[in-house]
Amino acid sequence: MTGSPVRTLLLWCPDWPVLAAEIVDGVPATGPVAVLHANRVVACSERARAEGVRRGLRKREAQGRCPQLTVVEYDPGRDARAFEPVVAAVEELVAGVEVVRPGACAVAARGPSRYLGGEEAAAERIIEHVAQSCLVESQVGIADGVFAAGLAARAGRVVAPGGTPEFLAGLPVEALGRSALADLLRRLGVRTLGDFAALPAGDVLARFGFDGALAHRLAAGRDHRPLAVRQPPADLTVTAEHDEPIDRVDAAAFAARALAEQLHDRLAGHGLACTRLGIEAVTAHGQELHRVWRHDGLLTAAAIADRVRWQLDGWLSGSNGRAGARPARPTAGIIRLRLVPDGVIAQAGLQSGLWGEAGEERERAHRALSRVQGILGPEAVVTAVLGGGRSPADQVRLVPWGDERLPARAGAPPWPGRLPAPAPAVVLASPLVATVQDAAGEPVVVSARLAVSAPPARLQIGTGRPAEIVGWAGPWPVDERWWVPAEAHRRARFQIGLADGTALLLAVEAGQWLVEAIYD
Repeated sequence: MTGSPVRTLLLWCPDWPVLAAEIVDGVPATGPVAVLHANRVVACSERARAEGVRRGLRKREAQGRCPQLTVVEYDPGRDARAFEPVVAAVEELVAGVEVVRPGACAVAARGPSRYLGGEEAAAERIIEHVAQSCLVESQVGIADGVFAAGLAARAGRVVAPGGTPEFLAGLPVEALGRSALADLLRRLGVRTLGDFAALPAGDVLARFGFDGALAHRLAAGRDHRPLAVRQPPADLTVTAEHDEPIDRVDAAAFAARALAEQLHDRLAGHGLACTRLGIEAVTAHGQELHRVWRHDGLLTAAAIADRVRWQLDGWLSGSNGRAGARPARPTAGIIRLRLVPDGVIAQAGLQSGLWGEAGEERERAHRALSRVQGILGPEAVVTAVLGGGRSPADQVRLVPWGDERLPARAGAPPWPGRLPAPAPAVVLASPLVATVQDAAGEPVVVSARLAVSAPPARLQIGTGRPAEIVGWAGPWPVDERWWVPAEAHRRARFQIGLADGTALLLAVEAGQWLVEAIYD
């Protein structure tokens, strides 16, 4: 692997979904505004943040913090359409602009820094031009690679050449933009990008997969773009000719999806995935349109189709931009659409995931589970979070999908009275009443001093048939919250093995035996 990250200038428009809602729908961005997706805040205005609204909050909680909050539904097409005049304004000063996402675009810094008087002067000139042309506030960051430049833009910084690894090292792992990976890394004790970058690359690939390996390179300041991006062969380009010019957004969206699937299938046939997508269109009057989109990851078929649809929407609709920012709408419909994979990367070692092809499984699962929550309620989809506690039921907390995965209790020792490993595989939601007898058929009792009256010989669960006990261990006593009589309980736990190979966790409390869990 050769090459180093390209010196990159990235322009970022803060709170772009909020600003796009103002540009397109007339929602005042100066007021408390929140953009919601799947019932969670994905962006909010400065006024809303002052009232305590934050990204990730549920709609009800956000409205509780700010009763005057204006709620807007997330619409990526609207965001892309409103961003088109900003990209056009940047292109008036520099060439080769790539759209990273609606609200952010990037360009190689070498060219503008040479003819605009240096990197800082180029950044100031671009910000000023966008403000004058589009009445949009923006920030510019410059660093080695698109990923680092995006983080630098949030701070309005120009990172010195070669200083990107040091700049990234102190940032939290959440800066990777991969919430599931960041959550796992934190649980493993890896809290900063520097900590993550220090891990061996081979171990990261084996443990976290291909996407984790890309994230590892980003954390180390080695943008994945020069890693394996190469000029693809010409036969990967796909083109669609249309006898009837396309001048409606819905017709363009239909054509975009078919062409995107064709491109994705062609790339997959070569074991490749797209990271930079060139979208070219020719109108009936010969006008040529071109735009490049990039993505820090792998562009799936759905992602390619979305970007093509957004771009065609921006071209065909012009823009609902402000005060002279509206670019000229094409004078005729589109008769030729061409998709060019400007950047591709080999999917070496990439395997299909649980929900489909790698790179999209997390998004597909999130959409599916969020839809179930929308139908059945937040508590209908939960995930388990391990924490501290003495009993198996205490150590697991069920968290609604999408909520912050924090344990109810600290997991660090000591937890006196905690059962030894291994943990049971199945914890019963409601313990089953049982009877334990000795060899003579008498009930086994445990005294206050934890003396067992006789070795357990038979177990009967409810009204079922008795089963022979071939092994047992215990008791493990627990006397909890004895200082609060209403909440106090005292019990002793036993591990038992039955003749049929079943292993159970039993507890005896106030003379009653209960089956709490089942071992695998």
